[in-house]
Amino acid sequence: MDHLIKSYGGTLQNLLVDEARATQLKKDSQGFPAITLSQRQLCDLELLMNGAFSPLRGFMARETYESVLENMRLPGGLLWPMPITLDVPDAIADKLDAGSYLGLNDSEGFMLAVLRVADKWKPDKKREAQLVYGTDSLNHPGVRFLFEQAHENYVGGDVEGIQLPMHHDFETLRDTPEELRHLFEKHGWRRVVAFNTSKPMHRLHRDITLRAAKEAQANILLHPAVGMTKPGDLHYYARVHCYQAIRRYYPHNLAMLSLLPMAVRMAGPREAILNAIVRQNYGCSHIIIGPEHAAPPEVRAGGERFYPRYAAQELLARHQGELGIRMIPVREMQYVPGEDQFLPVEKIEKEGKKAVLFTEKELYSHLSHDQEIPAWFSFPDVLAELRKVCPPRSRQGITLFFTGLSGSGKSTLAKILYAKFIEAGGRPVTLLDGDVVRHNLSNELGFSKQHRDLNIRRIGFVASEITKNGGIAICAPIAPYHSTRRAVRELIEQHGAFIEIHVATPLEVCEARDRKGLYAKARKGLIPEFTGISDPYETPQNPELRIDTATMSPMEAAQEVFLYLLREGYIDADGDYRQ
Repeated sequence: MDHLIKSYGGTLQNLLVDEARATQLKKDSQGFPAITLSQRQLCDLELLMNGAFSPLRGFMARETYESVLENMRLPGGLLWPMPITLDVPDAIADKLDAGSYLGLNDSEGFMLAVLRVADKWKPDKKREAQLVYGTDSLNHPGVRFLFEQAHENYVGGDVEGIQLPMHHDFETLRDTPEELRHLFEKHGWRRVVAFNTSKPMHRLHRDITLRAAKEAQANILLHPAVGMTKPGDLHYYARVHCYQAIRRYYPHNLAMLSLLPMAVRMAGPREAILNAIVRQNYGCSHIIIGPEHAAPPEVRAGGERFYPRYAAQELLARHQGELGIRMIPVREMQYVPGEDQFLPVEKIEKEGKKAVLFTEKELYSHLSHDQEIPAWFSFPDVLAELRKVCPPRSRQGITLFFTGLSGSGKSTLAKILYAKFIEAGGRPVTLLDGDVVRHNLSNELGFSKQHRDLNIRRIGFVASEITKNGGIAICAPIAPYHSTRRAVRELIEQHGAFIEIHVATPLEVCEARDRKGLYAKARKGLIPEFTGISDPYETPQNPELRIDTATMSPMEAAQEVFLYLLREGYIDADGDYRQ
């Protein structure tokens, strides 16, 4: 494989130990602590073990972490843009010291690797957010993850791998860097241009990759990230079917599809460099970088982008001399009907040509309303795959998520809607009332913020499974915290519709009702951390629907919900609830 580009740093790492060492580590693991890795940690561990993160040999120790944050350099001076860290809870961190070992387990409890602890520390998350993401705004999904999901302790050290994480889907499309390099050699590919994406591909993307292949005189690797992706991204299994469909529109033997188990950070310019390094380790000679590469879908509070357009290209260009892989920058492009092709916006404006736009938001709106997609936008086979997972709204799974103070009327509303859906028939409906779920699924939990948060996440998980399978989940918890509601929304919207209904009945009305006597007990201090009295209720900012049951009867309020569902297409106009 001498004709292929060298791996970053010169040596492609493989952190998997031999069988004898693996057996010894499993035996020794009885005597040291272990953690169950999150999805993001599993992605990072896999890319460490298979060499995609070469030259790293483990999760970063503090000296490396600090150097990367401040200078985008490993301690030896090699360019590296992003911290690759292992966060652990206090209970685990307290058991660890330099030289000790930590087992790294998957969700089923199988030990995938062992970390030999070099050090542990509590990071300054605000500083990390500013340096890596350029902001500490919670509107940025990467920052939000850092503050709301990452634990307060980092542990660094070398990793000894026992086995790679198991994947039971698309096995023939999953390759390690070494395996992909062998495939390139087998096919005689000397130059390879990588296309990094976490979204379905359409005609524009095919055009971009073909132009890049001609420019670089290279073959094409479609290399989508299928680990932890952006909020709002289509679930990876649906995207893979779209990639398989569009690959048929490339010349024979020009393009290859391989899945990358990478957790995206949405760090814009810094992440563009990391993506280039990873693709170099996979054997690619070139990488396509778009106008807003690795940028989050959200914007700042003022409506502006987190990263200026082309910022990723500019940072990568400044460091191009330190990388073996070459960047192919792509300008913003639009479709020109008069020429039946996509052209750079600068050329369109300069020559006064007429262009048309069809955004991703419009695409999913057309799919959900069963409207025709412009032929120039995509390919029939790709759209057929999208229609399987994005059916018209009247056939989508739905979660109706009622949130509001105790006594606001949300449970009554939920029960009325549940009865009406059951009466109509034709679609499975489940009612997940907060008190009922707590009794059956969470009876071991108390009412601390942590436990209430966990209870809502459990409700969200069950609702996501119901929604994924085309049913209707009706949830009626208090759900006082914005971050938890947002996490549940992001989980469910991968599979169907999430409709947040804020039952905005004022506190004084709720307290006057007080059928359970809870407010009276809370006022006397008998119930600690009671929402609305001694603990805040964070009012939803942009719910799909807001209802005040102080000004209408329960049946009138339920009718408002029904009419919303009818107007938005979740119920057929003829009143048929069935799929």
